[in-house]
Amino acid sequence: MDEERTSSPDQTAVRVALWRAMHVLVDPPPHVLEDEVGLRLAAPDAGWRDRPDMDPVFTSGFRAHVVARSRFIEDLVAAQAARAAGQYVLLGAGLDTFAQRRPDVAARLRVFEVDQPGPQAWKRRRLTELGYGVPDWLRLVPVDFEAGGSWRDEIAAAGFDAVRPAVVASAGVSMYLTREANAATLRELASLAAGSTVAMTFQLPAELVDERDRPGRQIAVDGAERSGTPFISFFTPAEMLALAREAGFTDVRHVSGTTLNERYFAGRADGLRMSTGEDFLVAAT
Repeated sequence: MDEERTSSPDQTAVRVALWRAMHVLVDPPPHVLEDEVGLRLAAPDAGWRDRPDMDPVFTSGFRAHVVARSRFIEDLVAAQAARAAGQYVLLGAGLDTFAQRRPDVAARLRVFEVDQPGPQAWKRRRLTELGYGVPDWLRLVPVDFEAGGSWRDEIAAAGFDAVRPAVVASAGVSMYLTREANAATLRELASLAAGSTVAMTFQLPAELVDERDRPGRQIAVDGAERSGTPFISFFTPAEMLALAREAGFTDVRHVSGTTLNERYFAGRADGLRMSTGEDFLVAAT
């Protein structure tokens, strides 16, 4: 593993953080998610807004998608925290800033952010430098997935209580894994304590993506291939629901991009809408 990869955040995670900030900077209110903390963490060069992948018009659908995805997960976490779940696990946390933006909810939970060791060390350092720190209820959990590390073992070592319910979110991860790896992850998640909830995104096959969104989807697929992190897995909603049931979940549902567009972008004067192509599996134990 090269030194740069171990000591800096994943560039996809940086792009997501910058798109979240762009939503506040270029889109008129109401904002689906207000997040400029990720921009502070990433501290990009002064000309970052001139990057081709930050073009405010071309990337509007992607920008809307990442803020809606995050908002949906955070709404779910807040709802479950108000019931029984006292633990929140983010798999592939990247530059997520829920803990810094929503301490009113997060401080009532034990939050476990799981990511590769290098990016986790970098994020811990940046949170300290910016004055946020890492409170006791926030656990940055490094897991070397490439070396076969187990996220369940590592969160247990960090204080995760296996007999208490939890919310687990995995966003923007499943497409990089094989079908077998996704099935194995779901089996692990299905063994969580009763009352736990899982929210996992998955990529749709091209034929199920809205026609106007297909060129943008192809650009994303091609870019991932060039960067050495190709999209491997695509699922129809029926396939993903079946995979979750086979893993042991009995309570499963599909949340489509259309549903999120109706929930978060209906009636906007600027016409902002999220691009389609990635939906949610929500499953409960």
